[in-house]
Amino acid sequence: QVQLVESGGGLVQPGGSLSLSCETSGITFNWYTMYWYRQTPGQERALVASITPAGTNIEYGEFVEGRFTISRDNDQKTVQLQMDSLRPDDTAVYFCGARYIGGTETYWGRGTQVTVSS
Repeated sequence: QVQLVESGGGLVQPGGSLSLSCETSGITFNWYTMYWYRQTPGQERALVASITPAGTNIEYGEFVEGRFTISRDNDQKTVQLQMDSLRPDDTAVYFCGARYIGGTETYWGRGTQVTVSS
């Protein structure tokens, strides 16, 4: 059974930082591209960041503007998202996703809420 479990969300003031983590099980982790997406009510999920199995290719959503860093630990089967210089419009539910190389199905976690507010 595939499981992705996000953690690290919470309430933070503008300009602050949060570190999200996603623990996985049930997949051969180093065969999967890992994703962070986010979603606000009434909006589609938006790509925050992605990282390929060996970590050689990384992409970020345009709104990231150098503030976030995605990384992965293939031994621990986890993916992290370090978020700095957070802004109120970063408030969203953040989801971890995993997609097999060349595959079309994406596994998702249940998400973790990030709220940026003073």
